[in-house]
Amino acid sequence: MIGLHLPKRTKDAIQLLCLGAHSDDIEIGCGGTLLHLKQAFPGLKFHWVVFSAGGPRGQEAKKAAELFTAGCEKEIVLKDYRDGFFPYNGAQLKDFFEELKIRVNPDLIFTQWSGDAHQDHRLLSELTWNTFRNHLILEYEIPKYDGDMGRPNCFVPLEAPLFEQKIDHLFAAFESQRSKKWFDREAFRSLMRLRGMESNSPSGYAEAFHARKVILQPVA
Repeated sequence: MIGLHLPKRTKDAIQLLCLGAHSDDIEIGCGGTLLHLKQAFPGLKFHWVVFSAGGPRGQEAKKAAELFTAGCEKEIVLKDYRDGFFPYNGAQLKDFFEELKIRVNPDLIFTQWSGDAHQDHRLLSELTWNTFRNHLILEYEIPKYDGDMGRPNCFVPLEAPLFEQKIDHLFAAFESQRSKKWFDREAFRSLMRLRGMESNSPSGYAEAFHARKVILQPVA
């Protein structure tokens, strides 16, 4: 297993762009990794965008974003595109991405997996790659009823207690989801345990991503 160690900047803050179709996607898909990066790189700047976060779900999305980015500079954007209908609002979504790329130049982007069974997730991934063609993009995974888990090729080992903190934040923020069968502590923990086994994580836990294109370039 070969690891890639990011340099710790002292001048400019590392900027992260986190994109999620729905209110809990970012947190489920890469919440542990975000907590890990926040711990490893003080002074991170977050650009956090949730595309379907209207009404009470928007309030939950805001609470979750604040929990995961606590102590960091942040920009939280909540949109109210209709859940499940992203492909039919493609032009509006594309316009937003074009506006986003003018004002945000992130070092690392987290977005949905292009092979996800949910149509909203797939379109968000496609627009991310269409718009940010010269950026490091990691596609996160969302466990769901569809049974669409893939074979990710990039892993982030999570030290204790970060993997438990991720789950605690999820349950603290998304009260409306607690009664759903898929919103389960053991389900979230089990996926991180499986990815931890695959990556030989010292703690036994990890999150995994699809890294479609990565350029290794030594930095002086």
